[in-house]
Amino acid sequence: MRLFQRGQSSLFGEILDWMLTPLLLLVPVSIGVTWLVAQGIANRPFDRTLEFNAQTLARMVTLQDGALHFQLPQSAGELLRADDTDHVYYQVLDGDGRLLGGDSDLPAPLDEADEPGEVLIRDDTMRGQEVRVAATWLQLRGPDGAARRVKVQLAETREKQRVLAAEIIKGVLLPQFAILPLAILLIWLALVRGIKPLSALEDRIRERRPDDLSPLDDSQVPVEVAPLVMSVNGLLKKLKETLATQKRFLADAAHQLKTPLAGLRMQADLALRESANADELKQSLKHIGRSSIRATHTVNQLLSLARAEGGIGSLAPQPCDLARLAIEVVREAVPRALDKRIDLGYDGHQPGAPGVQLLGHPTLLKELVRNLLDNAIAYTPSSAQQPGVITVRVLGDPFGKVLLLQVEDNGPGIAPAERELVFEPFYRVLGNDADGSGLGLPIVREIADRHDADVTLEDAHPGRQPPGVRFTVRFELAAPGR
Repeated sequence: MRLFQRGQSSLFGEILDWMLTPLLLLVPVSIGVTWLVAQGIANRPFDRTLEFNAQTLARMVTLQDGALHFQLPQSAGELLRADDTDHVYYQVLDGDGRLLGGDSDLPAPLDEADEPGEVLIRDDTMRGQEVRVAATWLQLRGPDGAARRVKVQLAETREKQRVLAAEIIKGVLLPQFAILPLAILLIWLALVRGIKPLSALEDRIRERRPDDLSPLDDSQVPVEVAPLVMSVNGLLKKLKETLATQKRFLADAAHQLKTPLAGLRMQADLALRESANADELKQSLKHIGRSSIRATHTVNQLLSLARAEGGIGSLAPQPCDLARLAIEVVREAVPRALDKRIDLGYDGHQPGAPGVQLLGHPTLLKELVRNLLDNAIAYTPSSAQQPGVITVRVLGDPFGKVLLLQVEDNGPGIAPAERELVFEPFYRVLGNDADGSGLGLPIVREIADRHDADVTLEDAHPGRQPPGVRFTVRFELAAPGR
């Protein structure tokens, strides 16, 4: 039951509903219980009077010469009929059911008292009116020892009881109806007082500056609201870290783009010199082309990282054959590998094999493989005496619910101290002249995180020089039917 219908859910309204609804439902229950209690209270004094009068009538029966006689004194009769509100009926019968006095049409009791002198009270009907009846019996013994049985009933209509019960109900319920609005008002005020800390918290949040991401003070909020404040503080902390990462990323990106752009400008200025000859012009154009390629690569990597960080949230994952995606990327990279005289190959499960399928985003998965492969080609030296070898593998384990993607090379490897740093944006291993932006491996980790996968690296050939490096991306596969 909703007392207050509203379009948007309200905590205040919900609590008020759940407090007032039981309260209002209890009102008719209270009326019914009060009526029953009032009836019992009203009957009690009249029942005692009926019981006393019935016993008194029974004592007016005498046994003379073996015959029962009933004589009602005039004063007693006047006392019984002195009430103008209710009618009183009585009946005196001998053991054989003969009427000794009173009203013959008084209904006979269904049950009879077990002991003489015991009085039973019941509700009945007399001449179309509800009556309250008291019934008793006694035994009289004559000089000869013979026992004679006498039955006595006394009935009275119930008008006075109803009037008394109504007065009791009025006395009890009228104050309740007067108190009910006051109770509702007090509940309302208590709720307003109770949710004041929430209003204060709302004001504190509303007054904060847009750049203020400091945690909210949870010491001034109720215990029930503290978990919510802690969750908001956790969100603020993550947001602060994200903004800091974005600021750092933008600063690093600006720094990385500044070098090729500055080179482009310098070479353009050199080419525009009046004294420049044809050879110098060709050299400047060559530098301009190289700088533009580097700038384009950096921009593409930045776009790939941005897409990996937030571009797949609205895309639904779809079944992907990782072996097929990896083979496609390997085929695309063959020309570049041939230019560097690198032996590039694929060694793993074939497309369609069991255990190589997963739910993911094919575009991003190909980007992950491509960046691992580009990184290996860029940092693997190759010569006629020591050719470079790069191997891509996709290994499926349908029973262990694990899918592995491996890219290994026989290059110089990565020192253990730098294996975590290479996943930081724009970090590049010192001591080599490979051209790169330092964004490939961060993109790999970001895409892996989006697919709940882990990226690890180790020596491809431990104990050998050069040791090479093996990157392993471990995908956890969902159980069938999930």
